[in-house]
Amino acid sequence: MDIRPNHTIYINNINDKVKKEELKRSLYALFSQFGQVVDIVALKTMAMRGQAFVVFKELTAATNALRQLQGFPFCTPRIQYAKTDSEIISKMKGTYGDKEKKKEKKKKAQEAAAAANQNKRPAQVPVAAHTPVQVPDNPPNHILFLSNLPEETNEMMLSMLFNQFPGFKEVRLVPGKHDISFVEFESDTQAGVAKDALQGFRITATCAMKISYAKK
Repeated sequence: MDIRPNHTIYINNINDKVKKEELKRSLYALFSQFGQVVDIVALKTMAMRGQAFVVFKELTAATNALRQLQGFPFCTPRIQYAKTDSEIISKMKGTYGDKEKKKEKKKKAQEAAAAANQNKRPAQVPVAAHTPVQVPDNPPNHILFLSNLPEETNEMMLSMLFNQFPGFKEVRLVPGKHDISFVEFESDTQAGVAKDALQGFRITATCAMKISYAKK
């Protein structure tokens, strides 16, 4: 079925055992590479289990994410444009009223105020996907050492980020130390590609990830 381009990306076949907040953080970390994410909807109701919506501010960002992540391991093979605009995008376009007929001025004012409050949520802070970071390094090898990771980092989040690159094998967290981790690839070259691409990636707005080769 042909669906027109949309600011919102629809994902299904997600592991429904993942906690909602963990899933939203992981999706935010993955999709914020492609542009500003303004909302993520992931409900745990029976009708919405295993599904999520990621809303981008710009249509070009949504299109880029769709092309780059089609067939991505965590949602194979279903990632597509949503069938309709999300509420937040409809309000940004000024078309929200067309869907529900005209309502009293008071009701519209209340909706506008609610939309304004929604846009102030901390999770909607734009992040820079890549920030130049000078990191002391070791000789190239197939294992990467990650540091300066935020406290909420988890294995799923890092796997989503590094699974984009050929040769990815596994993520190894360090017990008792939330700010460091190891990521293993099949070869030195494959590890180097991922290292260069994600150096300085911000999992949160305040933590730019530092990546170096692990000590042999």
